[in-house]
Amino acid sequence: MEFKMKRKSNIVPIESISQLTQKLGLSPPLHPLIAVVDYHEASLEMFPKGQKISLEFYKISFKKTYKGKTKYGQGYYDFEEGGLAFLKPKQIVISPEQIQNYIGLALYFHSDFILNYPLGNTINRYGFFSYDVSEALFLSINEKEIISHLFASIAHELNNNMDHFSQDVLVAQIELLLHYSNRFYHRQFITRKAVNHNIITSLDGLLFDYFEKNKGLKNGVPSVSYFSTQLKLSQRYLSDMLRSLTGLNTQQYIQNAIIEKAKEKLAASNLSVSEIAFELGFEHSQSFSRLFKAKTSLSPLEFRQAFN
Repeated sequence: MEFKMKRKSNIVPIESISQLTQKLGLSPPLHPLIAVVDYHEASLEMFPKGQKISLEFYKISFKKTYKGKTKYGQGYYDFEEGGLAFLKPKQIVISPEQIQNYIGLALYFHSDFILNYPLGNTINRYGFFSYDVSEALFLSINEKEIISHLFASIAHELNNNMDHFSQDVLVAQIELLLHYSNRFYHRQFITRKAVNHNIITSLDGLLFDYFEKNKGLKNGVPSVSYFSTQLKLSQRYLSDMLRSLTGLNTQQYIQNAIIEKAKEKLAASNLSVSEIAFELGFEHSQSFSRLFKAKTSLSPLEFRQAFN
């Protein structure tokens, strides 16, 4: 009855790992808050194709090879090269449309499992849990070997008799997996520089268009959400990619562009500071002046006087 009621909203909530393994036709997990699932052993037919599912726990998917696509949210991720994808609690995952080709491993763990550990406070620092699945981590052969060993170690620890140290070991292994994922993402940002520089070029073009068409008068100060939507990237991925290549996150990158445009207007026009602020999207000229001084150590009027 509860399942049918949830289907009316078209999203099936999975509140526990035990509930998930039951729906996948697997044995109950050896620990209620953590499990490694081999999809080769699961019955994915338990979920209708295209069914929206909301997981109440973390998920790390590892595919060595994959033919076909899996849909997450509004996008598809092609796993043909293999790689890692990350989901945080309450994100929506959509059941695969090509079940026969869906292979690989997934690590599921509940936030309660890491609650009393430092990782419970630091896991939000791993931005890839907020990436779209289309921004997943592609792995080299050597990197796949490292990840394979980590998944095997976690599974081995779970399959041993649990003791007083088991949770400590498992949390440490999860943290090691996240550290390696961070390293490999940084490598991916660097090795895909051509693609990422094209993104930066597109961002610069969008900023130029925003200022030239005075979109600030209608839309306000240019925002991270606006540009991430235009570029079809998650906010966190865009910010991490920019930081890796420029040393600036998206907000800082936008603010620098605002200041450069403001300098241009102050030097080459007779517009007042208030008029410039409003054209750039600021509701209050004081906010613009504070940002300008924070970035240049001069007020807008001092800059204009020094320039003249």
